[in-house]
Amino acid sequence: MTADPYPDLQFRTVASVAIADVDRADMHALFDASYREANHAYLDKSFHTLKWVALAWHDGRLVGYALGEHRVLELPRLPATPVHLAGMSCIAPEFRRRHLFGTLERMTAVGGAEVVPGARRLGCGRMAHPASFRGMTRMPSVVPKPGIVPTQWQQEVGQAIAGAYGVLDFDPRTFVCHGSGVPIGYPVVDMGDVEPHEWEVFREVNRDRGDALLGIAWMPDAPEGWEE
Repeated sequence: MTADPYPDLQFRTVASVAIADVDRADMHALFDASYREANHAYLDKSFHTLKWVALAWHDGRLVGYALGEHRVLELPRLPATPVHLAGMSCIAPEFRRRHLFGTLERMTAVGGAEVVPGARRLGCGRMAHPASFRGMTRMPSVVPKPGIVPTQWQQEVGQAIAGAYGVLDFDPRTFVCHGSGVPIGYPVVDMGDVEPHEWEVFREVNRDRGDALLGIAWMPDAPEGWEE
């Protein structure tokens, strides 16, 4: 039997629109602890964009949350495609680097679409900085890549995914989701080990405007012709 990697934590997944006021307040507090100038209206809007919230507590204190949803989408050249839309996530500093983000995101893959082991699916997320994008960049099929303009097919799929997130202004060549003109917030995170080349895909991301980088990657592998 595999040992529980989080014996000190308690977890729960709830529907975003049914989030309790006390949980919402705790999420806002953790948002404030994780971002300077945290935009609470942006987080509240996310409750109506993505269906599920996964929560983690330690001794009664909220130490992590993630929004997300698993859907089946009609993508360009890819009918009925399983897609996981990862949303905002915040982890308390003392619980980072324990893979808690990934655990919480997997917990939001419930309802609406059966997750079949081994079936091809598209993982998606909007990134604030290279440290949050790093896990996805390890996948060969990731888009965007530094110094490479996405192919026409990749741009079309990116546009469709941006639409699923409710993004109104998306640049398919850079994969930048342009914001509303108001900052989402500025991450409070140690990025001392981030290499300069990891910032390249974020060059057009303007956090003052509320921008984010859309990242997508196939699991376990990409469909034929994805890189062409």
